[in-house]
Amino acid sequence: MTITTHPAAEPTAAAVRRFPEGFLLGAAAAAYQIEGAAHKDGRTDSIWDAFSRVPGAVVNADNGDVACDHYHRYRDDVALMRELGLNAYRFSTSWARVRPDGGPVNPKGVDFYSRLVDELLESGITPWLTLYHWDLPQALEEQGGWANRDTAYRFRDYALSVHDALGDRVDIWTTLNEPWCSSFLSYTGGAHAPGRQDVAAGLAAAHHLLLGHGLAVQALRERDASLDLGITLNLTVAKPVDPAHPGDLDAARRIDGQFNRVFLDPLFRGHYADDLLADVGPLGLDAVVQPGDLEVISSPIDALGVNYYHGEYVSDRPAANPIEGQAPTDRPTRSPFPAAEGVHFHSQGLPRTGMGWEVQPDGLRELLGRVHREYTGPAGVRLFVTENGAAYDDEVSPDGAVHDVERTGFLLSHLSSILDAIDEGTPVHGYFYWSILDNFEWAWGYDKRFGIVRVDYETQERTIKDSGLAYQAVIRDRALPAASAR
Repeated sequence: MTITTHPAAEPTAAAVRRFPEGFLLGAAAAAYQIEGAAHKDGRTDSIWDAFSRVPGAVVNADNGDVACDHYHRYRDDVALMRELGLNAYRFSTSWARVRPDGGPVNPKGVDFYSRLVDELLESGITPWLTLYHWDLPQALEEQGGWANRDTAYRFRDYALSVHDALGDRVDIWTTLNEPWCSSFLSYTGGAHAPGRQDVAAGLAAAHHLLLGHGLAVQALRERDASLDLGITLNLTVAKPVDPAHPGDLDAARRIDGQFNRVFLDPLFRGHYADDLLADVGPLGLDAVVQPGDLEVISSPIDALGVNYYHGEYVSDRPAANPIEGQAPTDRPTRSPFPAAEGVHFHSQGLPRTGMGWEVQPDGLRELLGRVHREYTGPAGVRLFVTENGAAYDDEVSPDGAVHDVERTGFLLSHLSSILDAIDEGTPVHGYFYWSILDNFEWAWGYDKRFGIVRVDYETQERTIKDSGLAYQAVIRDRALPAASAR
């Protein structure tokens, strides 16, 4: 593999803002998005393999069959991570590779992750393992998927299988990545695999994902009490367009409830909020919650990962310039929110990324402060930013470099907002940029690039972008230059 780098400009400002001692600076990726080798060494279809074959589901009918070919190039990719200076690498194991079709353990699949972990450790990079990043075996989806309660128990068994193989070398374990996406966006909205559009199924999936999390935490804790266990949620800041207008306040309450609190409250408080139950309970949630579930779901954890990309500015009145985001394809979908009819998303007049998302770095400061005050702080749980990044239409310059000024600004401004949160008393323990590599961006296929490293999908050549070089300097200095601090 060829890795191309180009020198970054030295910062001119003398003053810097420093990260606390022990603050992790890393990057993240996910199995289906980078590994490729989709049907090699015993791996079978996940829901994303099947969904990618649905006409119109993914831009350009792209799929993860090859992706970044990380399955074969992982040693070179880890060398690239070492060159960037990453303290930690957040990756996911593929359920469809470890236990194909949800069946017995696949030794060849397990061996890949064992070799990856060894390579990371030999390079001085902490492996941060995520058990589920949306690649449910298709065979389990055909039995009902996450809408089927049994899948939560299957997930616990899968978690223990991964621990059997890696528990002697991996200390940090995340159960789920973004259950909002793998329930509401996938089973209610239909935009992600498995592409269902069923409100009740989405609510069942959300609850069963949480149940699977709790079951896995209990089982792993029983196996090894020293493990560092957590979950990752994508969260947002939902603000009313007019705080004096009751309809706007209610719109913000509903989005906050159906995006943030639907997961935070069961995890940290052992119940669903009354207002959320009033909104969505009769739509299917009441039917799936069984006695004892919430005690399992609220099993103590050690860490919460927060994924943040943008905020929401909402009203009960239509927007002149709506910011609903861009649809990847013409395939019909519905709102992922089970009960948000009449909620309209407005623009705040901020710059937008290539995904159509507004760039709102101060929202990250606000979000982290709220999560700490209301949830992680009282529970004594450590707080991390486990995903944050931006897609832009990168171009390779005549000099062979990728001068991604907008992404560099996005990265540095959000790191600055984390330092603002820390200055305000919110103890944040680490940051993972999304993503280390350009990759398969779900329903957008290869049309959107989030990486700090460019991937030429025809040659698999990697080129560290200017944003990657800027991050390399931040990690090396453990500080932000003053010029990028605001």
